This record gives sequence, C-alpha cells and structure tokens, in this order.
Amino acid sequence: MQRVKTISTAVALTAMLALTGCANNQQLGTGVGAVAGGVVGDAVLGGTLGTLGGAAAGAVIGNQIGKGQDRK
Repeated sequence: MQRVKTISTAVALTAMLALTGCANNQQLGTGVGAVAGGVVGDAVLGGTLGTLGGAAAGAVIGNQIGKGQDRK
C-alpha cells in the first residue's frame, strides 16, 4: 500500500511540474529528478533514508541535465 502512495505522489508531482510553464529547464530537471530519484531510492533501498537519498541524488542529476539544456 505504501508503494502505491509513493508512486501516486510521484506521478502527481511530476504532472504538476510538467504543467508549470514558468520554470526553466534547470528548475524542471531538479524537480523531476528529485521525484524520480525518490521513487527509485524507495524501490531499491526502501525506507525513509532510501527515499531521501534517491531524491537528493535525482535532484542533483536533474539539475545538471537541465542546466545543460538551458545552455543550448
């Protein structure tokens, strides 16, 4: 049941971020990366630490990818 909540929350947050027109690619990448990383961290490691660690790593990766897209 907890996984369903996590996935539902991730989908809702991702949709919200995708619909935000004022965000640049770096901001959007950070948000989407954090959500995706949190879901992956929870699935792989489980628990709060896995979710938070995955979210942090995903945010950093998404931020860097978005920054590269903004430079183009």
